[in-house]
Amino acid sequence: MVHGDDNGLVLPPRVAPIQLMIIPIQQKKPGVLEKAEAIMADLKAQGIRVKLDDADKSPGWKFSEQEMRGIPLRLEIGPKDIENNQCVLVKRNDGTKMTVAIDENLGKMVSELLEQMHEEMLLKATQHRDASTHEVKTYEEFKETLEKKGGYIKAMWCGDPECEAKIKEETGATTRCMKDELTPHSDTCVYCGKKAKHIVYFAKAY
Repeated sequence: MVHGDDNGLVLPPRVAPIQLMIIPIQQKKPGVLEKAEAIMADLKAQGIRVKLDDADKSPGWKFSEQEMRGIPLRLEIGPKDIENNQCVLVKRNDGTKMTVAIDENLGKMVSELLEQMHEEMLLKATQHRDASTHEVKTYEEFKETLEKKGGYIKAMWCGDPECEAKIKEETGATTRCMKDELTPHSDTCVYCGKKAKHIVYFAKAY
């Protein structure tokens, strides 16, 4: 959910069941499917989770399905690509297209690209999380931040369920997680003013 966009899922490469989908272009032309199968076998032998989409559907339909399912990489191969001993790789996370040679380095390059994509996605998600997290000390700050900025609110809490219930009742925000290993930014509970025991992240469900 963190990485998804308007086209569907965007799965991190390390957890994606299929890391790369091979989509043959003009697959009924001689040699296209055979070349796609050879590439698939080579990549599988190098530990990449790869699948070949040889369904009788248009490439555009296959592209959309692959994007919706969040498969990290797409490899396109057609007659002209075969002539030039190349293929096209498309990254799901940002849509970047690149033409690369089909040689003994293809598997190594795909593995490195998947790792690069994983790090790009982690960095983007971390930056978005940090930009959407707001630290508050008072209940007035809490309510104002929730109304004007939304996102996550980092606040101190005394541990009393009644305070938690009141915050939910008055603002709609609920606790999402506690991070007691962090350094407290205040000594008092954001709601009641008593001694704080926990660092809590609050947020509204939408």
